[in-house]
Amino acid sequence: MENREEMLHLFDRSRQLWLEGPDPHTNCGYNYRTMAEFVPGLELSRQFYFEAVRPILHREFPGLRYSAGLLGWGSEVLGFDTPMSSDHHWGPRVLIFLSDKKVDELTREIDSTLSSELPYEFMGYSTSFSDPQPNGVRHQIKIKSGKVSHIVQVFSIRSFFWARLRVDPYKKISAARWLTFPQQRLLELTSGDVFFDGLGELEKVRQKFGYYPRDIWLYILAAQWKKISQEEAFVGRTGEIGDELGSRLIASRIVNEIIGLCFLMERRYMPYRKWVGRAFSKLAISRKLQPILSEVLSADNWRSRETRLSKAYSVIAAAHNKLGITKPLPTRTSNYFSRPYKVIHADVFSDEISKAITSSTVKRLRPNIGSIDQFASSTDLLSDMSLCRELDSIY
Repeated sequence: MENREEMLHLFDRSRQLWLEGPDPHTNCGYNYRTMAEFVPGLELSRQFYFEAVRPILHREFPGLRYSAGLLGWGSEVLGFDTPMSSDHHWGPRVLIFLSDKKVDELTREIDSTLSSELPYEFMGYSTSFSDPQPNGVRHQIKIKSGKVSHIVQVFSIRSFFWARLRVDPYKKISAARWLTFPQQRLLELTSGDVFFDGLGELEKVRQKFGYYPRDIWLYILAAQWKKISQEEAFVGRTGEIGDELGSRLIASRIVNEIIGLCFLMERRYMPYRKWVGRAFSKLAISRKLQPILSEVLSADNWRSRETRLSKAYSVIAAAHNKLGITKPLPTRTSNYFSRPYKVIHADVFSDEISKAITSSTVKRLRPNIGSIDQFASSTDLLSDMSLCRELDSIY
């Protein structure tokens, strides 16, 4: 949804609609293919908290200090969910945050109370879910009696951020540790919404992870330009020897790096591959750049590909100059040394950005390695924060 007003309008129209029963072909309690209207998961969870969860907590646990919201995993947290999303680990769910002292004491009691008191359905969606599969995924299950197997999860702020990043959010974070946080994880923690912050801490902690500290950002930015520099001449070189497939592959890699650079220049975390295109379309630069990048990918020969990449380079070079972190740099391509391939000389941008770093700690980092997303693409690695944490030594 583009804005909260549009989301609320959709919610008002859809809250009276019920799904048309279970899908016999899945384990889901509901058939997402029969939805006449779709309530975005974040708005569903917000209303679930205010209308169902909150009254129970305030009645059964008077005076309890807590915070509540929806952040972390799930396409609904990023605002990218669709009716298809409702087939797994999606539905009325909320995260409850207690103080470190209270979380062990009250988690089981809160869980049991909600299991007994929550309605079986909310806005036509089951509040009860299946047991977790081996990968942790749960499905909505329709029930008419017994206790609700809900997804209202209780954490302390410290335990939640430790689980998601393997870091204590209240302590200073080292430069190397910042670089081993996958952007998807950081985006998940800073997206979604805090419905109620009775602890007065959750929003402050989220703001701490709102974006990279300046010199860490510059280090990553310089590494991204360096990545472009390492292949920008190869689109022409491969094409010249008749390797059109190789030229296409390299061009697509450069388009990928340009998109990553745009997220960095606009200080936005980039999601993982499934949502990159959609998230990129929301960047300010995409209106001008997206058509050009599409032409790069559809070009049928290397010269056309190179011409369109040159246009893209000019756009990102101009965007860089607007940042004001270096002296103005050329926005037009030129030959790659003595070879007739048009490049922006991205290494110059990288070197100039590195000069703007003032932190002695960041200056001592091994240059041009970049963040974990820039040198690793394994899903198994990027989704295992214990492994990510071990990569500090790279720097």
